[in-house]
Amino acid sequence: MDKSKKLTRYIFITGGVLSSLGKGIASASIGLLLKQSGFSVTLMKLDPYINVDPGTMNPFQHGEVYVTDDGAETDLDLGHYERFLGESLSKKNNHTTGQVYLEVIERERRGEYLGKTVQVIPHITDTIKSKMKLFDGKKDFVIIEIGGTVGDIESLPFLEAQRQMYIDLGRKRVLNIHLTYVPYIKSSGELKTKPTQHSVKSLMEYGIRPDILLARSENKFSKDIKQKISLFCNVEEKSVIDVPDATHTIYEVPLSLKQQGLNNIILDKFEMEQVEPELDEFKKFVDRIKRPANEVTVGLVGKYTQYRDSYKSILEAFIHAGSINNTRVNVEMIDSEQITTENVADKVGHLDGVLIGPGFGHRGIEGKINAIKYIRENNIPFFGICLGLQVATIEYARNVCGLTRANSAEFEINDQNVIDLMESQKNVKEKGGTMRLGAYPAILSKDSLAYQAYKTTEISERHRHRFEVNNSFRDILVQNGLKLSATSPDGNLVEIIELPNHPWYVGVQFHPELKSRVIIGHPLFIGFIKAALKEHKRKEK
Repeated sequence: MDKSKKLTRYIFITGGVLSSLGKGIASASIGLLLKQSGFSVTLMKLDPYINVDPGTMNPFQHGEVYVTDDGAETDLDLGHYERFLGESLSKKNNHTTGQVYLEVIERERRGEYLGKTVQVIPHITDTIKSKMKLFDGKKDFVIIEIGGTVGDIESLPFLEAQRQMYIDLGRKRVLNIHLTYVPYIKSSGELKTKPTQHSVKSLMEYGIRPDILLARSENKFSKDIKQKISLFCNVEEKSVIDVPDATHTIYEVPLSLKQQGLNNIILDKFEMEQVEPELDEFKKFVDRIKRPANEVTVGLVGKYTQYRDSYKSILEAFIHAGSINNTRVNVEMIDSEQITTENVADKVGHLDGVLIGPGFGHRGIEGKINAIKYIRENNIPFFGICLGLQVATIEYARNVCGLTRANSAEFEINDQNVIDLMESQKNVKEKGGTMRLGAYPAILSKDSLAYQAYKTTEISERHRHRFEVNNSFRDILVQNGLKLSATSPDGNLVEIIELPNHPWYVGVQFHPELKSRVIIGHPLFIGFIKAALKEHKRKEK
């Protein structure tokens, strides 16, 4: 073996009993503990759906689409991975059934299988294993979360590949962790272990024996419950980890797992020397979330507010910025379809700040414009993201520049489209993966709020959109007081707009929430919450 290569160990995370138990949080928490113990770690999500990526899915179905630096549209769990690890991931870290089958079919069409019958085993499973091994020799640990719930027909090829990885590499390099649910029955006052027993039984029917069980529950376990789960699930008692609901924040989870010795149990099972993770800064970060000195209330105005996962990264970025400002950030989710000129004061007038969220399509746009007009005229701190910048530009053009029919070509094509389709997008027919995606550089003006936040004139941020500020209307916008405080390096694309004579008014074409991290947050969110705190204190006087 090449001594320059690492001996990579694999940790598989599966889920049972229920969906949405928190495999992503569990995976990210384990990754954090191992990274803070001095190991190099990456995380991977394998999704069983046949979509090639979630980019064409409705946010109500799948939550937000998380975009990586290299432009991959991925599952929102990659956001948890990046936030906890503090590292940027890539398209190598998320793979779907659709991608796997597409690759195999394209190979078959090219004749690469030499006349063989193409089958799930070995061709699909071998392709999945090749994805699993993309970081082999490069990282100490690869944590692989398999989407869905054990028993789902969609997950079978991934579970078979997991089983084969254990056979190929052996127990010193592969560890199986299973996350289950132990319901509490209020009427009898009991925790019931039977669903966990059946979930483990299903997993073992696929040839996979869990080495560690993470058991979610509303209540903490007694020793008797752990002993029962251990006995009936064929797992050591010390490897049955109690994962009660986090009281204040998901960022308590790594500390809870550490307290129960999970990091040492993992290292023991790999026959590795135990290492104590360095968590001092992380603990301080969590303490400020749990016991902040201040409090603000901000509004998140959007079209998908009934489903909070649609704005997952924004909500987490608020938590990060709140901790850094020693402030609890209460977020009111406001449906933009419900905002009218008559009720806008009631909807947003009491808030310390308002964020206008991203999205697609004309639904709810006029409500956003009503909100922005009120925010601008009443000096409430404003933060617009992607579509938020675009509707802010439309509002300014209509109500300040006198372009009363100003709109986006996405909603209505006319001669006052201050927002228009990018030139490179005008002949694009396919919807999947064809937007402006991933990290792009921008140049900031030094005399701007953005520069005060970033403390640099050159930034790189992630994008996901087709429409931009129409350069034909730049002059009239600027002449009427709108500041274009950042552009692409060639000056052709507007990246940030501001209002100089406003307490805090910033619209960005990119998605800063995708680069917010635990402990350090994101400069623009930190600046926005700082402005909201100032507004809150002004109102208290």
